[in-house]
Amino acid sequence: MENLLRLLIVLGGSAAVALAAVRAADLLARHADARHPETPLWGLLRRCRTPLYVVLFTALLGWTFRATGWAPLEDHAALVEHVLVLCLIGGGAWLAVRVAAAVVESSYARYAVRSRDAARLRRVRTQVTLIMRVVSVAVGVLAAAVALVTFPAFRTVGTSLLASAGIIGIVAGVAAQSTLGNLFAGFQIAFGDMVRLGDTVVVDGEWGVVDEVTLTFLTVRTWDERRVTLPVSYFTSRPFENWSRGGAEMTGTVFVACDHSVPVALMREHLREFLATCPTWDGRAWDLAVTDTSPTCVTVRALVTAKDADDLWTTRCAVREELVGWLSREHPGALPRVMTTQLDDAPRP
Repeated sequence: MENLLRLLIVLGGSAAVALAAVRAADLLARHADARHPETPLWGLLRRCRTPLYVVLFTALLGWTFRATGWAPLEDHAALVEHVLVLCLIGGGAWLAVRVAAAVVESSYARYAVRSRDAARLRRVRTQVTLIMRVVSVAVGVLAAAVALVTFPAFRTVGTSLLASAGIIGIVAGVAAQSTLGNLFAGFQIAFGDMVRLGDTVVVDGEWGVVDEVTLTFLTVRTWDERRVTLPVSYFTSRPFENWSRGGAEMTGTVFVACDHSVPVALMREHLREFLATCPTWDGRAWDLAVTDTSPTCVTVRALVTAKDADDLWTTRCAVREELVGWLSREHPGALPRVMTTQLDDAPRP
């Protein structure tokens, strides 16, 4: 009974001390966040409370569990210490990733406040996302390696593993050639400024916005809310359209088939008046001209501009609807006609 009471005291005391330390650290971070609102670092560091508690609680148990005098723990002390070491390694890796994420996110937030260039912000955001993924993978691999070293069997065969590392590396490189290609392509996209989060792109005839970028794949959200997932090597080996490079402003056209009698001057004047009231037209440029003719109709092209692809699509649709409606109301004779002739049923001599 006494040993069981000691065990409860050790567990409860370790949990209470760890909780008190985490609570104190959280209060300090909250106080620093209130005194320094210009940086979100301290507020982001408060996300580290759970992994910090795991690390502290595990470390305290490693120091105090022998004081319980409980026979099952003493008989398996080596196993208990090994489990606690593994938990400490995992908690430390978790804490390291959270701290790194807080520092990186804080740096990006401070940069975003100072910068007014949307394209540069998307570029930095893409790089930050990929950097955090690399850091997470690196910390995870390092933690797994350290955890494996704690097993005596792995330490014993360490020499043979190192001796065969070259052969294994060659085999793995050949087997994972596609994966490694995507990995290096991900770095090229992140730091080569080819594609950024939020860019409007056209790939395989699909128009959409870059929604997610990882080290191996890229997701494009299409206009109808579908997600098209492509390997990042696609963007380094094939041509694609990036409508956000060099600025998001775009120019679009609307083609209307009309009769030869269409009043082009009046149509041009009506387009100018309509664009003055169109909220998605950015006011940079507009035009209306006859660009083609055929024996049955003429093709009138309206040219409009907008600040981005979404507004351009809306403007083009609005202009098309307005011109067709205006012709139907004011000049119905200017709409295209289908010429037909009546067959003569009378027999020919």
